[in-house]
Amino acid sequence: MAKEKVCLAYSGGLDTSIILAWLIEQGYEVVCFSADVGQNEDWKAAEQKALKIGATKLVVEDLQREFVDEILWRAVQCNAIWEDRYLLGTSLARPVIARAQMRVAQREGCVAVSHGCTGKGNDQVRFELAFYAIQPSIRVIAPWRLPEFFNRFAGRNDLLDYAAKMDIPVTSTKAKPWSMDENLAHCSYEAGILEDPDHTPPEDMWKMTDSPLKAPDTPEDFTIAFSQGLPSKLVLPSGKTVTDSVEIFLALNALGRKHGVGRIDIVENRYIGLKSRGCYDSPTMTILRLAHLDLEGLVMDREVRALRDQFVTFTWSKLLYNGLYFSPEREFIEKSIVASQDRVNGSVRLRVYKGSASVLGRSSDTEKLYSAEESSMDTLEDFSPVDTTGFIGIQAIRLKKYGLMKEESGEKLSRA
Repeated sequence: MAKEKVCLAYSGGLDTSIILAWLIEQGYEVVCFSADVGQNEDWKAAEQKALKIGATKLVVEDLQREFVDEILWRAVQCNAIWEDRYLLGTSLARPVIARAQMRVAQREGCVAVSHGCTGKGNDQVRFELAFYAIQPSIRVIAPWRLPEFFNRFAGRNDLLDYAAKMDIPVTSTKAKPWSMDENLAHCSYEAGILEDPDHTPPEDMWKMTDSPLKAPDTPEDFTIAFSQGLPSKLVLPSGKTVTDSVEIFLALNALGRKHGVGRIDIVENRYIGLKSRGCYDSPTMTILRLAHLDLEGLVMDREVRALRDQFVTFTWSKLLYNGLYFSPEREFIEKSIVASQDRVNGSVRLRVYKGSASVLGRSSDTEKLYSAEESSMDTLEDFSPVDTTGFIGIQAIRLKKYGLMKEESGEKLSRA
């Protein structure tokens, strides 16, 4: 009788290597899938490893352009951020990975898909909600939620012992047991010694940024141009101009890496209700968010920006963090993002130096909301100070009534 075929999201790391062997033990034929979202990976070695363990094949799909153009650029347009710190690098990659895995599963005739996400994490939610939205009938095998698996492998040491026993090569060690997830947008680090929120991350942990303490003593300046809120041109410190979306992303990552830009170390609130300590380095997303926010100050209408900040940015970020990319509400919100960016056109000059990125100036040839003459303290052209007296008077009407009410009741205005 033919074995049931399963498509496993395979990174080649400790967890998915053990899960691959375990699925084969359970009698499944396994097709491995790997997504190239910009991580530094030896795909030939990953294929040899998967085949050695017993996979039928490893299918690798290059998703870098899809990742940048469809997801990362939208995150830049809405200034996506989680809990005011995290730039959502892992969350942003999951929709393109899940969608590609389902393409492979359908093409290979798989009856189920599987992943190596922990039962305590966000990614299990993100992947599985995506799977079910794309193909409602799909069966999902989540080993870390199955007692027969997690009772056998209670922790990473059990996985490492099993890998040694089965001669499965892994990069994790008992000396460096933290988990990493890398893509174009960032690298994340969690687990192991990082579970102590007061333990300083070791310097050799960071993959996408050099130490700010060892960064060059000379700053570097560059310019990013935006068209409708999307990065359209990068002029590097060397004078070289880059216009391709993926090349812009890679060039900014290299520049940010060199100067140690984009490291954060946070405790965040996971969707399932647990707090988690995570470390992230995200050079390009840090630089682009700063530049985009700054340009919006110059060219974006005040009330449009306020509505976007209050609802669109927060809601889109929350949807992505919670795994609801393939949802009607995300489609609805995204139309608002695009509409808000119609006039976000212009350039921002920036500097990177010793772990920080800063804005040197901004300009726009087409958007005219800002007027140097109107803002100047040295001219009254098109502005009458007398008008401000009336403006203040109108604004003061309700505050005067509030003050009278307090006065009549004997209350004092609160200092808070």
